[in-house]
Formats: sequence, C-alpha cells, structure tokens
Amino acid sequence: MTEHFVLPTPDDRVLPFQVEGLDVRGRVVRLGPAVDAVLARHDYPAPVSKLLGEAVALTVLLGTSLKIDGRFQLQTRSDGPVEMLVVDFEAPDRLRAYARYDAERIAAMKVAPPEQSGAMLGKGHLAMTVDPGAERTRYQGVVALEGHGLEEAAHQYFRQSEQIPTRVRLAVAEAIGGGSHAWRAGGILVQFLPEGGRRMADLPPGDAPVGLETPDRPEEDDAWVETRLLVDTVEDHELIDPTVTSEELLVRLFHERGVRVFQPQAVHESCRCSRPRILSMLKSFTPDERRDMTGDDGAITVTCEFCSTTYRVDPAEVERP
Repeated sequence: MTEHFVLPTPDDRVLPFQVEGLDVRGRVVRLGPAVDAVLARHDYPAPVSKLLGEAVALTVLLGTSLKIDGRFQLQTRSDGPVEMLVVDFEAPDRLRAYARYDAERIAAMKVAPPEQSGAMLGKGHLAMTVDPGAERTRYQGVVALEGHGLEEAAHQYFRQSEQIPTRVRLAVAEAIGGGSHAWRAGGILVQFLPEGGRRMADLPPGDAPVGLETPDRPEEDDAWVETRLLVDTVEDHELIDPTVTSEELLVRLFHERGVRVFQPQAVHESCRCSRPRILSMLKSFTPDERRDMTGDDGAITVTCEFCSTTYRVDPAEVERP
C-alpha cells in the first residue's frame, strides 16, 4: 500500500484519551521517523516491513499504557514466512524491533491484504511480557496465532487473558513524496472500562492463563457496542495520513459523546546495545566457546539484530577483568 502525503504534523507520539459518556479509554499512536528508522535499517521486503510496523504500533500502544518502569516486549514465533517478530519497548519512550523471515517464501506469496499479515505469520504463538526489572516478577500472556493478523491476536489476548473488552486498529504504509519515501504507522486502542473495571497495569504479576475458555459474560453493554462500531469505521489512511491529526480523528469518532485528551507522550527509536553490553555477553561464554567464535582475522564479530550495528572485539579484551 502506498500513499502520497503532505504537510507533516507531530509524529512519534501517543495520545491518551477518554470518552466518559461511553466508559471507554484509549490511545492513538502516530509513528513516522521512529518506525522508519526501525524498518530502513534492515531493507525488509515491503510485506515484512508492513507486518513489523504493525507490531511496533501495537507494542507502543500497550507499552505506554503501563504505569511502571521496566520493559514491555511483544514476540511472535510461528511457522509462517515471518518466523519471528520481536519488539521491545523500554519505559518511558524507547523502542526497537526486528523480524526474521524466509525471503523465498515471502517472494512466493500470492496472498493480498488484508489476509496477508495472517498468512505471513501462520500458526504459532504471540507472547506479551511485562518485565518491571529490579528482580520483580514478570507478567506474561501468551495467545495462539492461528492464521490471523496482529489485530485479531490482540483481541484474543484481551478476551482470554485480561477479559477487558478491547478494540484495536493498526495501519502501516510507505509514504512517497518529494523524491523520497518513508514508512509510517498508526493505531488506535480502545477499552471498555466502566467504574470498578480492571486495567492491564493493575493485574497481579504471574503467567496469564493460556488456552482457557473465556467465562460466560452477560450480553455486551450498549455503550461498548456503540464504541466498537465507531472504531470499526476507522480507515487505514486516518491512522497514518499526517494531514489528519490524532485529535481530529478522535473528534470525528466521538464528537457526539465528548472526548477528552490528555498529555501526549513522545516515543523514539533507540537500541539498547553497546560495547560494554557486548563484552558482558561474551564474558558469559567459556574460553573454548569464544575461540570458536573468533574469525580468521583474530576478532570476534557480533552484529546486533535490532539495529544492525557490528561490533568487532579482540578476544584479549574479553579476558580482561
């Protein structure tokens, strides 16, 4: 999908909002340079870039909703042409991501959007992990991937693990104009949280239930039905077109009910790798293992999968205390 955009507006930010008349809260994310930096480093095929861009937008929507320090990670493992997606969000604003894929299988795909994302993922699982750090207990939820895209996987996660009515829309496209091109991504997440409802950040740590049937629930609330129908009207271009602000989108959706927006939060692409971290990692291997890693030039070469930075390390440097 290719769009032609003009007149850029603020990107790389998340806008929280609330619609009191419908008992819903949510977030809108717009990503420009941050997601473009992630995708441009690896020269992914366009379908892979689109899928990873969706994963980045979803991770930012979820990660910025957590009122804790630490990291939020989204990871998939599946039997599709895209074998793995990994997106790290480090509070309060740093993200990084990469994908592993089979180039031949991607080139041979004949599936067109919107089924393309599901076909690339295939069957497997999606894990969402909250790591608060400081030796505190991690929280993890895992859902099955069954040939559907990330939007449906997110819906399944909240039905199964959180039991919070949730609607997600994601969009990614390559913007072309002025002789250049860049990737853009956007998304909206809305949750039905009536008074006394739970939020993801309020859940106790531990493993979320996997593969359990959702308990019987009463018929959907009219307010949530209205919200879901409104969110389903959101079109891809409204999420990624820089001429349509997040505020304008929310007014379009909820003007009859009244929408309140809060302070936006900026995010940016930033890898956690560094030479000291690489040295620390190499020290965890035995001397024999490090000798096996040493190349003909006498150095150990390590390339970060996230940012593609290559570190060349003298084995003697690793031996130093």
